[in-house]
Amino acid sequence: MINIRKLEAELWESADLLRAGSKLTSNQYCMPVLGLIFLRYAYSRFKMVEAEILKDRPKRGGRVMPVEASDFAAKSALFLPEEAQYKYLVNLPENIAAAELKNRSGHTMNSLGEVVNNAMQLVEEQSEQLTGVLPKDYTIFSDELLSELLRIFNNSALDDIDGDIVGRIYEYFLNKFAKNIAQDDGVFFTPKSLVKMIVNIIEPKSGTLLDPACGSGGMFIQSGDFVNAAGMHANSAMTFYGQEKVEYNAQLCLMNMAVHGLTGVIKSGDEANTFYHDAHNLNGKCDYVMANPPFNVDKVKAESCENAGRLPFGLPSVNKSKEVGNANYLWISYFYSYLNETGRAGFVMASSATDSQSRDKDIREQLVKTGDVDVMISVGNNFFYTKSLPCSLWFFDKSKNENIRDKVLFIDARNYYTVVDRTLNEWSEWQLKNLNAIVWLHRGETEKYKNLLAEYRNALEIDKNSEFEEIIKECDYLHKHIQKHYKTLLELADRNTKKTLQAECDEKLSENDARKILAKEALWLYEKFGEGEYKDIEGLCKAATISDIKEKGWSLTPGAYVGVAPVEDDGVDFTERMAEIHKELLALQAESNSLMETISKNMEELGV
Repeated sequence: MINIRKLEAELWESADLLRAGSKLTSNQYCMPVLGLIFLRYAYSRFKMVEAEILKDRPKRGGRVMPVEASDFAAKSALFLPEEAQYKYLVNLPENIAAAELKNRSGHTMNSLGEVVNNAMQLVEEQSEQLTGVLPKDYTIFSDELLSELLRIFNNSALDDIDGDIVGRIYEYFLNKFAKNIAQDDGVFFTPKSLVKMIVNIIEPKSGTLLDPACGSGGMFIQSGDFVNAAGMHANSAMTFYGQEKVEYNAQLCLMNMAVHGLTGVIKSGDEANTFYHDAHNLNGKCDYVMANPPFNVDKVKAESCENAGRLPFGLPSVNKSKEVGNANYLWISYFYSYLNETGRAGFVMASSATDSQSRDKDIREQLVKTGDVDVMISVGNNFFYTKSLPCSLWFFDKSKNENIRDKVLFIDARNYYTVVDRTLNEWSEWQLKNLNAIVWLHRGETEKYKNLLAEYRNALEIDKNSEFEEIIKECDYLHKHIQKHYKTLLELADRNTKKTLQAECDEKLSENDARKILAKEALWLYEKFGEGEYKDIEGLCKAATISDIKEKGWSLTPGAYVGVAPVEDDGVDFTERMAEIHKELLALQAESNSLMETISKNMEELGV
């Protein structure tokens, strides 16, 4: 998170430069700057893949054979010619005209803007799906301004190539500089945590994947990573289709996919408005559907929706203006309709949709009765990067095991997360695995659960599951021991040594804390499910039957089924602690009164 925060600060600086050095609107400068970020990100990935290729590179005449575009294609990565590499652009001479650089057409380039335009053109030639997508209007900037922008983005934050960084940066731009682009309700970047959870539960292996509200392509990136991690080649195993009404988003999606070596068919503009168009003619044909659609959209033309089909349960409520006043159940119906006879869907949805009434309730009842509703997960506040709103993750599975066909697994994860900072929460990698493990056990996939316990033991370097609690106690002891040890050393050390010692102390404490967190996550899982048998856990999960759901008025709100977790006794005497707090409060008030008296006397002495 630190690197991303640093990058945000740099982006803010770049925007200030743009405002000071040009008369461009946020709409005009947004894409050129994102193009530079893309190029920097692509370069980081290029260098990483290049290093992998060179590890086992054959030699000829004592020299290592140079890498080629085909080597990168074999690893699902984007090849960058030298003139399109970020290092090349950053190290160009100040006087471009005097350098007599030639573009791809053989013409001499006279400005840095022309050189960057040429770099974008060269990158587009490496990927058919990028043709016409990358910005090539860099001559609108002065050489000085563009050079400064290149310098700003030449930092280590973009070497962190995991996840949908381009999309996350895009959301930052929407929030900070281009609010007029983001006026459509619900248009915001999907956090990596939620995307990973969806992909992990859907488990894409091969076939057709559709995201009909694809934004910057995070679902495709994580699905590609999942498939590749399983030992398959994502581009060979999967066919990616996307629809995205907002052109900026679609461009970002193509850029993001290209840098990850993925190919897909992405349609944008009016023809990609999913409310009214099945742009790829995929109704009933998808193996997987994943999406984070805009929530609570209103004023959707009912007749146009009806004519466009994909409404197996009928239209949601229509108002006097012949409009759908809330489109959440249009999206839900579409996602279900796109699936083939064995398809799976996973999507983010507004929390209110789990028990909304009127026609929504009728549609929900029909959905539940199909037996295809698989898992429902409640997510707490602050998971979205710029919006503090709770949501739910919905999962459909048309190929559910018969023994759980009449059941829906409800998970209430609102109180299970890692705090990143004051405004942002997420699921750590281990928390994602733990939530996923509940789904595995519900599905009867005990071996996956046992493998996860083995993964914990391996990471903690222990032999038995029962040792998780011992590790936590050991870490607590070590924490105090490390602090005490270094406190003594720091008291005896000279000024020059103290900084080194403090850094050592901080590193050891950090390693110890990380080990404790890992052991706590292992214990969290093991205490609930032991060696691997699913059971309902109060306040966390419940496998409810269709009859149970009917009794609850067809609600799909996890909290209605899982109940409230029992409150653990923290060993603190409430009456005693309240007396202590009251005493502390009186002392603070006395101190405050004393300060006010002192300030008043000083003011009087000054004649104020």
